[in-house]
Amino acid sequence: MLDHLIRGATLVDGTGAPARVADVGLRDGRVAVVTAAGEADEPARSVEDVTGLVLTPGFVDPHTHYDAQLFWDPYATPSMGHGVTSVVGGNCGFTLAPLHPDRPEDADYTRRMMSKVEGMSLVALEQGAPWSWHTFGEYLDALDGRIAVNAGFMVGHCALRRHVMGADAVGGQPTEAQLERMLRLLHEAMDAGAWGLSTTQSGTHTDGDGRPVASRHARPEELIALARAVGEHEGTQIEAIVAGCLDRFADPEIELLVAMTAAAGRPLNWNVLTIDAAVPERVPRQLEPSAAARRAGGRIVALTMPILTPMNMSLGSFCALNLIPGWGEVLALPVPRRVERLRDARVRAELLRRAASPEAGVFRRLAHFDRYVVGDTYAPANAGLTGRVVGEIAAERGQDPFHCLVEICAADGLRTVLWPMPADNDPASWELRRRTWEHPDVLLGGSDAGAHLDRMCGAPYTTRFLGDCLRGRRLVGLERAVRMLTDDPARLFGLRERGRVVPGHHADLVLFDPERIDAGPATLVRDLPGDSPRLDSRPRGVVSVRVGGVETVRDEVVTGAVPGRVLRSGRDTRSVHTKG
Repeated sequence: MLDHLIRGATLVDGTGAPARVADVGLRDGRVAVVTAAGEADEPARSVEDVTGLVLTPGFVDPHTHYDAQLFWDPYATPSMGHGVTSVVGGNCGFTLAPLHPDRPEDADYTRRMMSKVEGMSLVALEQGAPWSWHTFGEYLDALDGRIAVNAGFMVGHCALRRHVMGADAVGGQPTEAQLERMLRLLHEAMDAGAWGLSTTQSGTHTDGDGRPVASRHARPEELIALARAVGEHEGTQIEAIVAGCLDRFADPEIELLVAMTAAAGRPLNWNVLTIDAAVPERVPRQLEPSAAARRAGGRIVALTMPILTPMNMSLGSFCALNLIPGWGEVLALPVPRRVERLRDARVRAELLRRAASPEAGVFRRLAHFDRYVVGDTYAPANAGLTGRVVGEIAAERGQDPFHCLVEICAADGLRTVLWPMPADNDPASWELRRRTWEHPDVLLGGSDAGAHLDRMCGAPYTTRFLGDCLRGRRLVGLERAVRMLTDDPARLFGLRERGRVVPGHHADLVLFDPERIDAGPATLVRDLPGDSPRLDSRPRGVVSVRVGGVETVRDEVVTGAVPGRVLRSGRDTRSVHTKG
């Protein structure tokens, strides 16, 4: 007997095959039967007719930071509501484990680092997670049996370095013995189920003390030794960030990434490929590592987002503006002094010059202050400005846009919320994206879900992309769009029996209304531990989400069930070899 029978679904099975009307039967958490509509004759404990609705595999998000949030939010909201049934965490070199058992202060260092580098609420980190583990395996065990989504985790290079080298991890180089201990620790983590290694060399990644995070001090020989260890385990990967990920790779960065994937014989992915027709040379440069890797016996995959992710800014708290060269020093000053400096015309001119310079890289896109939309305001002087474009206000006041923006923010004590309108929302950029998505080493993803919670909300990229494919730009057809969200990431990570709706696969499923599928606007809510804020986006048109056959979302509402599992390398993933 079937546990559940779904009748009359428009099945898009993840393979890219044409949609067809089908009956899908579930048993023991797996897809048991897929037949033409009306032909399923096995009895079922429950039956639903879903005529007119689309049934797909659950979506796989390849780049999240749900490592901490899953302890207080086992539903991985808002991702699960948008059809995501499997997430990859432990990215960018940052994980909550391992922690040295004799240095309790390492947990505090890790919390402060995650708060700074990934924009997580420090209060939520302190109050919402148990911090009861030391080994990576103990961390995974702490999540087992209490999450609604499936979740796999890389092990972070920063945690490995801190565990072995202590405070010397920042600024120091490991001795030969320390490197051996680091390798042993990595092997132990992968034996316990870690998916592989994540690391960062990005100049934007600093710890809670404002110092470059530990992995940024690693030399190539250390990174290649760790990569080689990854290749000794079943079902593993590498995820790496370097400074050039934000704009264009330097030659030594390409050489390093290629050497790492070749040493491991495993895929390496990086985040995130920014596509803008105004900078047509960027995409070819960013895909050069992929071609070089294939020649060297490796594989390098670029993650890119299929939507424009809304991201807010503020002159009052840390945001992407702080990462523009020269801006961090000014924006780190106490508020009164910061306002004084920002009101100085010479300071503003220098900030604008730095923001437009080549060294600003991809952050140059943030310097179009005439295109900023005013969000929440607080002062009577700013009444009526919410929702208005800074350029229009500046024209009325006879000010240049940046000066106008500074005065609006100064009136609010720099608490004003600002929403930059993207400059790459033009037809040429969307056509360039469509062409880039066809590259075999480009994968949709890069949501950063679970991080930068009060600044951005990339988690709904799945439903927003599908809505755009069905009723918007229609850059790709539904069948291909679904494959890009399901089977493609499942194949890259070697997920066993996931990513397709076929008999024998896990019953991770999404059922949605094609006329409504979309994501609502990002809104600020206060539902984190300690009443901390985050941006949320509600799904539209999601009728049901199932994880292992158990319904976790019904009519856009979380059911409370927690059928997800911690996905461990080897057991739940198979090796994706890059050689031979």
